[in-house]
Amino acid sequence: MSAPTIPDILLFLLLHLCLFHTKTLQVQALTSPTDISALKSFKASIKPSSIPPWSCLASWNFTTDPCTVPHRTSFTCGLTCNPDSTRVTHLVLDPAGYSGTLTPLISQLSQLTHLDLSDNSFFGPIPSSISSLSNLQILSLRSNSFSGSVPVSITNLKSLDSLDLSQNSLTGFLPNSINSLSNLRRLDLSYNKLTGSLPKLPPNLLELALKHNSLSGYLSNSSFDGLTQLEVVELSENSFMGTLQPWFFLLPSLQQVDLANNSLTRVEVWKPAGGNSNLVAVDLGFNGIDGYLPVNFASYPLLASLTLRYNRIRGTIPLEYSKNKFLRRLYLDGNFLIGKPPAEFFAGGTSVSGSLGYNCLQGCPASSQLCVPSQKPNAMCKHAYGHGDEKPRS
Repeated sequence: MSAPTIPDILLFLLLHLCLFHTKTLQVQALTSPTDISALKSFKASIKPSSIPPWSCLASWNFTTDPCTVPHRTSFTCGLTCNPDSTRVTHLVLDPAGYSGTLTPLISQLSQLTHLDLSDNSFFGPIPSSISSLSNLQILSLRSNSFSGSVPVSITNLKSLDSLDLSQNSLTGFLPNSINSLSNLRRLDLSYNKLTGSLPKLPPNLLELALKHNSLSGYLSNSSFDGLTQLEVVELSENSFMGTLQPWFFLLPSLQQVDLANNSLTRVEVWKPAGGNSNLVAVDLGFNGIDGYLPVNFASYPLLASLTLRYNRIRGTIPLEYSKNKFLRRLYLDGNFLIGKPPAEFFAGGTSVSGSLGYNCLQGCPASSQLCVPSQKPNAMCKHAYGHGDEKPRS
């Protein structure tokens, strides 16, 4: 074999130099410097004593590039990057009990689509700079200790699909501009300390949950105008008042309603147009509703659960209620209902559960679970009907 020529040697050296350079590139930082800066600030805002050694944040070692794969020992969880490993797109923490504030520099993660810090112990205000996350689709800060108001700037997140700030200590009013979140499908601000009335709501909502706050005022048609896709309304444990008007139950996609524990005084119900409705469950218990049971609830063909317990409702139980074959749960206890309940509720093979107890009914069989607890004392019933046309049970 002939000795290698100078060109062969040069070619050999060139190939090895290229290989070495390629390997060097593979370990160079890929993540955007602004993203790295934001992540460092994010971790620095969390108390080191609240970061368990087994947690995601404990693996955030910035001597390693955050987006470099595979993540063998560093950045093992909590982050997801885009396909070319240059930008952070998901920041989803584990529920490890992290305690700290949310740094305003979170705004530098401009390609973030998911931010989820749920079930930890973050505190302080939600930074208004969060509005810079224009690509954000999912924002969940559920079950922390955030305080202050819901920043108005949050309504600039036009790509937002789901907003969950429930189970915090947020105060103040809902932003009037919240309806500008045109892509929002799910809104949950339950278990906070929010006050004021409902503003106009985002037009494409599927689920609205604001239970256990201090919201008040009337439920206005203007707040719900155009919400043709709204399926779930959870507004229990607030201070909404006045009449629940007939337009409410005619929202075309409505399935579940929970307005228990408010201060409503009347309910007006119209029959659904063409007899078509998706309404499945209604809870209006523990209000101050008076008048008669709305007979038109029986015209909602899929209604399976109806609760009007512990109000001030008088009169008889409409016979139509017993004709609705889908009705499975009926709670009317704690009112001032009179007369005999429909016999169909006690027929063999009936599938209706619930309670008609603690009313002023006649002939409610003590052997039936529906009649538990027992009816009100006669004196209480006579007092309730002292100035009415109906007669209490004798």
